[in-house]
Amino acid sequence: MATEMALVKPISKFSTSSPIFSNSRYGKFTTVRMSSTSQSTTKAAAKGGKKAAKTAIKETLLTPRFYTTDFDEMEALFNTEINKNLNQSEFEALLQEFKTDYNQTHFVRNKEFKEAADKIDGPLRQIFVEFLERSCTAEFSGFLLYKELGRRLKKTNPVVAEIFSLMSRDEARHAGFLNKGLSDFNLALDLGFLTKARKYTFFKPKFIFYATYLSEKIGYWRYITIYRHLKENPEYQCYPIFKYFENWCQDENRHGDFFSALLKAQPQFLNDWKAKLWSRFFCLSVYVTMYLNDCQRTAFYEGIGLDTKEFDMHVIIETNRTTARIFPAVLDVENPEFKRRLDKMVEINEQLLAVGETSDIPLVKNLKRIPLIAALASELLAMYLMPPIESGSVDFAEFEPQLVY
Repeated sequence: MATEMALVKPISKFSTSSPIFSNSRYGKFTTVRMSSTSQSTTKAAAKGGKKAAKTAIKETLLTPRFYTTDFDEMEALFNTEINKNLNQSEFEALLQEFKTDYNQTHFVRNKEFKEAADKIDGPLRQIFVEFLERSCTAEFSGFLLYKELGRRLKKTNPVVAEIFSLMSRDEARHAGFLNKGLSDFNLALDLGFLTKARKYTFFKPKFIFYATYLSEKIGYWRYITIYRHLKENPEYQCYPIFKYFENWCQDENRHGDFFSALLKAQPQFLNDWKAKLWSRFFCLSVYVTMYLNDCQRTAFYEGIGLDTKEFDMHVIIETNRTTARIFPAVLDVENPEFKRRLDKMVEINEQLLAVGETSDIPLVKNLKRIPLIAALASELLAMYLMPPIESGSVDFAEFEPQLVY
């Protein structure tokens, strides 16, 4: 999962002995240990004496998270004797698609990576490091979820289990590639520490389906939009990882198509009033999280020649149009009122961040936060209660690749 969403993916047992995550290949670098507390450190780069003030990612609602689920319920959902809606022929076709592994030889680095990283200076260098950290964390959490689902469903539904295992292969490849990118900045995530130290949030299977489908599809639109922009404006191609985004986003799209098929196999998650409410809730959560996250990091998007808010609205609108093909209801994100409230939430979030930076004692800070949090909640509720777009077609997944490639 590529995107830096708050609503992303769960955990499994994982051994850091896997060569894709081995630290030995990086040479001399600083290992970044991410924890639930804010720890400010200064990392010295080995070349050129560059220094970057680094802060470990804080556990907030906007931080990429790890999730766990009810694996027993998952097994029941994909038991062919219990669930007669399972279209095994569709899953078998998807399995062949994943087995083809179009990107097996795509993620191959060259000396251009290190050379480009050495040229990135100042605030943009630090924001680049944070982008790589957050993206690697999101992909790694997806690897853990899919790996565990592949293991747990092996006896219940071998075909679905193998697809999950192959998706974990994709996510591991993405996370490893991003972690190697950090090595260009003489840093690396300690993914073994990350597995043990992060907090995990429980999500019911149907919520995993909604959130992960959205995360994969919004990841597709983020990557393909950046790729197309930089192809048209090569003067902003400051780091070669973006050249890989076209193939990368096709992995995201295939993952999303698989979750679309999973939702079709569970019509109870799509065909009642509760499904409409939950669909809108997850759309709102994912869109707002991305918008607030990105608006805190405008330097990154400006550094590659994008207007942050224009970029985000394009991604939100395209993701919403795609999602409307499978979700029973989506938000009316093309209504100007939607963006107005998003921008209002950005202002409130900036005020919240400013409160956190003051020298006030914790009690005073918390008192100052109360009206701001209330205002944020009010905007969220107003957006949720906007008249939705009734949508949904459970026959969509097989046609989707034609629409977005």
